[in-house]
Amino acid sequence: MDVTIKLFGPFRIDRFKKAVREYPSGTCVSEIIDELRIPLHLLGIVLINDLHAGIEDVLKDGDTVCLLPFIDGG
Repeated sequence: MDVTIKLFGPFRIDRFKKAVREYPSGTCVSEIIDELRIPLHLLGIVLINDLHAGIEDVLKDGDTVCLLPFIDGG
């Protein structure tokens, strides 16, 4: 199945902004996070098809996953 992955902020460093990748059926968001070596303590928001999601959500063919870091400031 094809999944579009969008990365934001520091997650793009040495990675990519947007990529379409192929994964086996039944892949969950946490497997992508592990593959990309994104530290969980920096992960702020996960979106699947622009809706809030969890890291254990299972992906479907054609899904778009957005990984956003915690935003610090104020």
